[in-house]
Amino acid sequence: MLMPKRTKWRKQQKGRNRGKSFRGNKIEFGDIAIKATEAGRIDSRQIEAARITMTRKISRTGKTWIRVFPDKPLTAKPLETRMGKGKGAVDKWVMNIKPGRIIFEMAGVEEELARAALTLAIHKMPFKCKIITAKDSHELY
Repeated sequence: MLMPKRTKWRKQQKGRNRGKSFRGNKIEFGDIAIKATEAGRIDSRQIEAARITMTRKISRTGKTWIRVFPDKPLTAKPLETRMGKGKGAVDKWVMNIKPGRIIFEMAGVEEELARAALTLAIHKMPFKCKIITAKDSHELY
């Protein structure tokens, strides 16, 4: 599971997730990628599930890059707990995703197989995504 080694603060507020992604919105390393088309929040478990399905589909050939890292702690109080008594413990690590953000990249695989693998990974995402190639990476959304 992805999580930071250490953070300055143990807990954070959730905040808002508005606007479009102006960082990480172009293919930098691979030939084909998954791009988010709507805003959402991705969990470390969802990243890991998508990574496993992609690497199994391409049978560990080629190379994949994970372009997101969950460094925001989300807290949760235990079930059937009364209100009050402070904020809950850290439950999971997430990253806010804005439209246009590249999630995964892939290279060294035929395009048809890469599209099949990335489609399986898209099914694991909690928001809408699309598959883009390096030649149409320059268009924003």
